Amino acid sequence: MTVLAEPTLSTAVSVHPAEAAVPVASDPRQPFTSLRAVAPVRRTPPAYPPTSTEQLLRQLASLPARHPDRTRLRTRAIEENLPMANRLARRYAGRGELLDDLSQVAALALIKAVDGYDPGRQSPFVSYAVPTILGALKRHFRDTAWGMRVPRSAQELTREVGIATGELSQRWGRRPTPAELAEHLHVTVDALQVVIGARQVYHLASLNTPSSAATGVDRIDLLGGVDPHYAHVDDRLTLRLLLAALPPRERRILALRYYGQLTQTQIATEVGVSQMHVSRLLKQTLSRLRAAPEW
Repeated sequence: MTVLAEPTLSTAVSVHPAEAAVPVASDPRQPFTSLRAVAPVRRTPPAYPPTSTEQLLRQLASLPARHPDRTRLRTRAIEENLPMANRLARRYAGRGELLDDLSQVAALALIKAVDGYDPGRQSPFVSYAVPTILGALKRHFRDTAWGMRVPRSAQELTREVGIATGELSQRWGRRPTPAELAEHLHVTVDALQVVIGARQVYHLASLNTPSSAATGVDRIDLLGGVDPHYAHVDDRLTLRLLLAALPPRERRILALRYYGQLTQTQIATEVGVSQMHVSRLLKQTLSRLRAAPEW
């Protein structure tokens, strides 16, 4: 009597996944049974089917204003071009600005390019987006990165000074003098000195840093204070005109009271009137000064 051997694990694993079923002996009392085929491994399909940015933006432009797919198409166009924006931002890394800040500037410019691209021109999106992003990065350095506002002409000359200094130093084996730099750049020495001073304000030093290693005093402690008498200059000039318009007796009473620091009784003795009359004159004079249009 022949006994069928029970299949091993290797026999079951070797079954091709494309076969629907394979008869296998699994039990001597049940000569044959069916082993369901192993299902093939399926790869997760991509989130979006491959489509160019131009096709996405054409679909976006063809949809009505409040169509629910507009946001999805716009988001996909932005996400697929973010690597390009980051590559452009890395070109300007190492110039004193954080790469994260430059990436944000490039991303905002990319969003502007996606919103402003005209699919009807039949031009590549990259040819429109790259100048937009580079222009935003250059404006960031020109308008935002400087610690103080510097004219654009001085900023451009600042870059030329750096390039010319490196070229002349390599050519002559020494640093060029300001006169030599000015002659090389075809500018005056005074204009060059202004640019050299402007380079120092690209990044302003913190007021909490020591002014020098020897003293150890913070910069903020060396700043002068505001003279409190400056606030009274305009008041004194205005008051002088108003006092000149008063009658002599009222002007004298005010001077004795507020400059001479006399009491009303003492003023009455000086002027030759009663204390009550001095009080009434003071009250009337002060009311007139407060109501004056020049005040």
